[in-house]
Amino acid sequence: MTLAVAMSGGVDSSTAAALLAENNANGGTPRVVGLTMQLWNQRRLPSLLGAEGDGSAAHATGRCCSLDDVYDARRVAAFLGLPYYVVNFESRFEEAVVRPFVESYQRGETPVPCSLCNTEIKFARFVETALQIGAERIATGHYARVRYHSATGRYQLLRAVDRVKDQSYFLFGLTQEQLARTLFPLGDLTKEEVRAIARRKNLPVADKPDSQEICFVPTGNYRRFIQAYLNEQGQKIESAEGEVVSSDGRALARHAGVRNYTIGQRKGLGIAAGRPLYVTQIDPVGRRVTVGDGSELFRRCLIAREVNWIRAVQEGDSFEAEVKIRNRHSPAGARVQALGLGQAAVEFAEPQRAVTPGQAAVFYAGEEVVGGGWIASVLD
Repeated sequence: MTLAVAMSGGVDSSTAAALLAENNANGGTPRVVGLTMQLWNQRRLPSLLGAEGDGSAAHATGRCCSLDDVYDARRVAAFLGLPYYVVNFESRFEEAVVRPFVESYQRGETPVPCSLCNTEIKFARFVETALQIGAERIATGHYARVRYHSATGRYQLLRAVDRVKDQSYFLFGLTQEQLARTLFPLGDLTKEEVRAIARRKNLPVADKPDSQEICFVPTGNYRRFIQAYLNEQGQKIESAEGEVVSSDGRALARHAGVRNYTIGQRKGLGIAAGRPLYVTQIDPVGRRVTVGDGSELFRRCLIAREVNWIRAVQEGDSFEAEVKIRNRHSPAGARVQALGLGQAAVEFAEPQRAVTPGQAAVFYAGEEVVGGGWIASVLD
């Protein structure tokens, strides 16, 4: 059997590859092949590459999938003696991740590009490519676990042992077919244990810092990225000005576009009110941004769209769950009901702060991911 491991050049995917290669060397059956996904031309949009356009941001640290990461992945594969290939997914990545990212902000939402990338690229396309080279299964360095449940005949997605590094929130879109073909070698390990393994094996990236930023936004400034991307695409950016209003409808200021705001935002509002104000609502059609006190950020209900059910859930089913509305959110108790048209209704036991359209709502039953979808609307 051949196993394709996704190698991003970081310590996590490199350690996953090393563990799999060690098993192979000790008589295990999988033949391990390393694959790196080329997702974005880091020298694209030259206006973003350094303050003087000199390209200095092209090699900025803290981002995944950079040119340096490809170099590191190749080094690790050579060190481990693995066959290694780079596969170009740039076109599909732009279509499935970058454009929806831009369009989501223009709708007044706050997107989660990493979840889209996992669903549409790192698993859907990666599984297809692995099959084309004769690999029956894939492996990644994600902190999550997969388990087959014999009673239901379905695969389960479980949270990682390391709750701090757990990445199951970003993986809610995986299908049964993808889960059946996926290994997560790090799911039972803590980050400290992974670092220790990498050092013990003398991996070239053992002490490399973790990536933090969105890979295709070199400066970390999504507003500048959107402007540069739309300019490159030849899309005329019409005036998107509108009003910033108080909760009772009083005009407080003008803004340059709803894409510059997100629910819960406090800084950069351009309002001197003598007390902290937060973005509580965004109306892209009316080009209106509403601000208010922190207490006005709390909401009890949401509707999720494009829901993917990992557990077998039927339309009309209702169940108690813990729901995460962003990666760093502590799961909160709620009742979830499966609706038609790929939707789900969520009612929290207690109102939650800054429930944000465009983010993912992921449903947990203990350590198991039941499913998840994108927050479409928020209700009081």
